[in-house]
Amino acid sequence: MSVLAKTTSALAFAGIVAGAMTILSAHSASAGPVANDGTKEKCYGVSLKGQNDCAAGAHSCAGNSTVDYDPTSFKLVPKGSCVTMKTPNGMGSLEPQKS
Repeated sequence: MSVLAKTTSALAFAGIVAGAMTILSAHSASAGPVANDGTKEKCYGVSLKGQNDCAAGAHSCAGNSTVDYDPTSFKLVPKGSCVTMKTPNGMGSLEPQKS
């Protein structure tokens, strides 16, 4: 194998490893609180089980809700859309509701 082929193979392998690390770090970063960039609002009672962005109640943070449409869990949604979101339990809320 030539030096050029060895170098190309080593660089390709390094690229694959770097890509995999990026994907893994992005996945683990999503397990914590989700940052709000100012274009979104907290909407309580609209997230599905395990898909909340953060909240209170029986759990402490992102992805920890155990029921669909938990009234104490929020999902970040585009500003102005929360109170128009219809769920089987009613509309989305800008404030946490009692369970």
